[in-house]
Amino acid sequence: MHGTIESAAKLDALRERAMSLPLEQFDPGDPELFRTDTFWPYFDRLRREDPVHYCKDSMFGPYWSVTRYNDIMEIETNHAVFSSASALGGITIRDIDPDLRRESFISMDPPRHAAQRKTVAPMFTPTHLDNLAINIRKRSAECLDNLPRGEVFDWVDRVSIELTTQMLAVLFDFPWEDRRKLTRWSDVATTIPGPDGLVATEDERMAELAECAAYFSRLWKERIEQPPKSDLLSMMAHGTATRDMDAKNFLGNLILLIVGGNDTTRNTMSGSLLALSQHPEQYRKLRENPDLLDSFVPEVIRWQTPLAHMRRTALSDFEFRGKQIKKGDKVVMWYVSGNRDEDVIDRPYEFIIDRARPRTHLSFGFGIHRCVGLRLAELQLKIIWEEILKRFDHIDVVGEPTRVYSSFVKGIETLPVKIAA
Repeated sequence: MHGTIESAAKLDALRERAMSLPLEQFDPGDPELFRTDTFWPYFDRLRREDPVHYCKDSMFGPYWSVTRYNDIMEIETNHAVFSSASALGGITIRDIDPDLRRESFISMDPPRHAAQRKTVAPMFTPTHLDNLAINIRKRSAECLDNLPRGEVFDWVDRVSIELTTQMLAVLFDFPWEDRRKLTRWSDVATTIPGPDGLVATEDERMAELAECAAYFSRLWKERIEQPPKSDLLSMMAHGTATRDMDAKNFLGNLILLIVGGNDTTRNTMSGSLLALSQHPEQYRKLRENPDLLDSFVPEVIRWQTPLAHMRRTALSDFEFRGKQIKKGDKVVMWYVSGNRDEDVIDRPYEFIIDRARPRTHLSFGFGIHRCVGLRLAELQLKIIWEEILKRFDHIDVVGEPTRVYSSFVKGIETLPVKIAA
């Protein structure tokens, strides 16, 4: 009880700081706010008082923050002014060194974007998803049946990472025994290098991603020489828009698909159990009526918002909501804030698994860059929870989660849980 009072007092103090700090000193992209899960009051205040906010000094340089739901949609669909191009810095608040920039279809503008995206889209058609569902259910069942009873274990490692990594290996037809390499490469691609980080320096990151590129290049050569198959690598190897990609574009698309398939589903899988443990009445509602999974899944994707933002770069001077955005400025669309916008979402700070309109959220982006694998992400979450509800009356979260030091990937690193013996 003492710890609860202490943490509540700490939260109150942090909230007070967000309320009293002058707006010009706001740096909502500070990764430490996300590691400590204390960013919420900053975005609440920005939506109210300064929804298009300029931060002139941060570890990522100056940037604009767009925090309201409808404003984010407007920026997201204005490709004439707001570019995703990797040559201008790409899609994250953190600028990538110009020598290290890798094009992928998410960091391309129309019309080139559509041709490359179309190459992998067949993976996510209803027929293909029906086939994948059989595989997902089998692997989910195996994973859950092997979980320990009556002892504490890490849900992230044993379930969230394991199942999403298995799925990635299936999507790429990747060597099964090496599948955890995919998790490692995804984490390395998005981490912020530092003494306590996954990698200490940018050079270390590049060395590991070079290993990723070399490994996939070997697989690529094999796929080119084989007849077309239904895995992502074969689709790209034989696709007219992707078969002649240069090395950087090849690695860029690989990293995009690995991160997209890994981080988002994995963190929502962890976030779903955490959300239910924090809202026992919703957990009870779900156990009593498993049909609510259809609305629970999009609600938990909104609630977790596995990628906190996407970034664009202004191609020209532009006035937006009375603010003068200059050519070359970095503009960050905070999905995590839009998903708590009271003007669009009813009671956004409540986790409600039977919401009337649960798909009103920005977690998958909006417009042409909307997540290509969103139906697969929803399918994986639905199946894992169908299988959980069949097996376990309750899974108890028995300690605080640790969170990722990142204002891009809104992730959970560890989540200690226990299933009754």
